[in-house]
Amino acid sequence: MDIREFLALGEELLAIPSTADRGAELERALEFTLGVVGPGFTVERFVSNGKPSALVYRGARRPQFRVLLNGHLDVVPGTPEQFQPRRDGDRLFARGAQDMKLSALAQAMAFRDAPAEVPVGLQLVTDEEVGGYDGTAFQLAQGVSADFVVIGEYSGLRLVVESKGLLTARVRASGRAAHSAYPWLGDNAVLKLMRAIDGVLAVYPVAAEEVWRTTVNVARVETGGTAVNQVPADATAWLDIRYTAEDGDFAGRTPDEVAAYLTSLCPADVVVEVDRVEPPHHADPEGADVAALQRAARAQGYSGDFLRKHGAADSRFYHQHGIDAVIFGIGGDGQHGPDEYADLTTVEPYYRALVDFLSGVR
Repeated sequence: MDIREFLALGEELLAIPSTADRGAELERALEFTLGVVGPGFTVERFVSNGKPSALVYRGARRPQFRVLLNGHLDVVPGTPEQFQPRRDGDRLFARGAQDMKLSALAQAMAFRDAPAEVPVGLQLVTDEEVGGYDGTAFQLAQGVSADFVVIGEYSGLRLVVESKGLLTARVRASGRAAHSAYPWLGDNAVLKLMRAIDGVLAVYPVAAEEVWRTTVNVARVETGGTAVNQVPADATAWLDIRYTAEDGDFAGRTPDEVAAYLTSLCPADVVVEVDRVEPPHHADPEGADVAALQRAARAQGYSGDFLRKHGAADSRFYHQHGIDAVIFGIGGDGQHGPDEYADLTTVEPYYRALVDFLSGVR
């Protein structure tokens, strides 16, 4: 890897505001990265709900991949300044620097430079930040498969073999409208909703520090009322819940079962609707491919330690298909925040670890 070339390409990629609402920019980020891979490969293109993705491999026919490198090129929204990359020593600041354009770019180069006989594919998607259903999940539904998957989300060259499950729910409270000067004539739905939220958070209190347990985030609260001088007749709260595999109240449960459980934590007349329940991700830490990737990281001077992630990633889709997937990426900090940056000292070791790992795959 020529690090100067990589940084020049990386800054160009980071300057593309490839957010979910900019379809043309998603396409531009995808085409840019495919251009880095270069000619001589088969490129399969997919589109689902306007979100483009690609699958790159050698040969005329898509194989059952021995290893698949997965990277996403979409980012969460940011200020215009965040799409103007800037360096400060070994840090490169920009939206997507850590999560995960630079890892995806390094994956593209490692794929390009891997020995030709290695049965590896490169999967580039543009919808991970909004769920991954039109990228990785869609490609899996079209028959794409692999024995082992390396997802380039940031990890500082450690291996994420376990991630929390994800579910989203809406808590709805109903009341009776009235003039706010005469509250005894109404039934305030917001107050009822607040009691419901308190009931849920009593079981799942807001974490004050990192802890491996189920967490609940109250993401949004809305009411249909528009007048300040009116008792609201309805109110809704959106919950984002991340749960561990050990939490039997969520793990292995259907949406209806989860809705019934959450309803039991709320006052009467409050309705809970569960939109989706996605299982935790797990990869076998004793697997041969995991061990080989760990050795490759250690050969670059990194621990290759195992990590557990609180957030969900596209690895969950592979887990649902019985395919081991690990998260393995560069380092950095500030994901989704105003000061997101990539640790540039991890880029070359990451690339070399990938090439070393792929060179040993048979």
